[in-house]
Amino acid sequence: MEFRDILASGVDSGASDWHLKENGPVCLRISGEIIPHDFVTSREYLGEVISRIATVQTIAKYEEIGDADFAFEEKDIGRFRVNVHRQRGAMSLTLRHVKDQVPDLKTLRLPEIILPLSEARNGIIFVTGSTGSGKSTTLACMLQHLNQNFRRHIITIEDPIEYNFIDDNCIIEQREVGLDTISFDSALRHALRQDPDVIVLGELRNRDSFETALAAAETGHLVLTTLHTSNASQSIGRILDFYPFEERDGVRKNLAANLRAVICQRLVPKVGRGVVPINEVLINTPIVTQLIEDGDIPRLDSAIENGVKDGMQNFNMALIDLVNNNDVEEATALKYASNAETLKMNLKGIFLSQSGGIVG
Repeated sequence: MEFRDILASGVDSGASDWHLKENGPVCLRISGEIIPHDFVTSREYLGEVISRIATVQTIAKYEEIGDADFAFEEKDIGRFRVNVHRQRGAMSLTLRHVKDQVPDLKTLRLPEIILPLSEARNGIIFVTGSTGSGKSTTLACMLQHLNQNFRRHIITIEDPIEYNFIDDNCIIEQREVGLDTISFDSALRHALRQDPDVIVLGELRNRDSFETALAAAETGHLVLTTLHTSNASQSIGRILDFYPFEERDGVRKNLAANLRAVICQRLVPKVGRGVVPINEVLINTPIVTQLIEDGDIPRLDSAIENGVKDGMQNFNMALIDLVNNNDVEEATALKYASNAETLKMNLKGIFLSQSGGIVG
């Protein structure tokens, strides 16, 4: 099978990733699932593929250390980010499609509040969720909104680049770790000298990254970044975990002063085929600011429940809408809910007030 045809069929099927393992079937990741192909590769086949898409220098690097990252473009199909590596002495390729078209908010079915949040002039917005939950796509949607409607300088620091942006009203510079810069931390420090309005940090990994991001927010920049956390309160806790207990009071105050929002995301299987995102949205209202400053992180869940008028929502609220619209089966919703018992009651129209009484 021609390698070009493997790429084309994957793009047509909406694949995000391709896995080619020596003497194994070609596998595509579609809607979060690994789908095997009938075609089985060989060492010779993969060698021919690499010789066609990689430079001599890249091949030499792979042969020397067993790993190499690069990007290439297949005419009329798209751009791909590639990692070639060895496993048990055999060659393997992992490819990711770098998309040019960013889905809009309506197509992605994200909460409408996300776009106004992205218009902030400064502060930090966290987009959180597990690996493969669509965080990069949500960030891309926010950036494309800015690109189409505002004149700003945006610098992204990514590993790998997920979407190719074309300048519209904004100047967008995309830096890929390993290809354009040595590390997230280095690129983030240098970004502050590059006159940005918006800095996108692909992943907040440690205390140093957080402190540099915080400094950027405090000096008038908007910072968008991701965390691998499952809900809003856990996201705040994750940041505090970067610090010993005796330093956390000051960190909470700085975070409370600069936080704009936490947008948590999960992907849920739809009725039929595909997935749909559900989001928990925490917005830094005065009540939320006070809870963070006081270290009363568990009460953030209650603040979200009572902050609907401010644009907040929790996962159960999102799931109720999807079930009522017949987009997601009730059994699926219960599986992905933060609290299945509460959701079960909510779907029957039973809601508990803060005092424990029944509402509705």
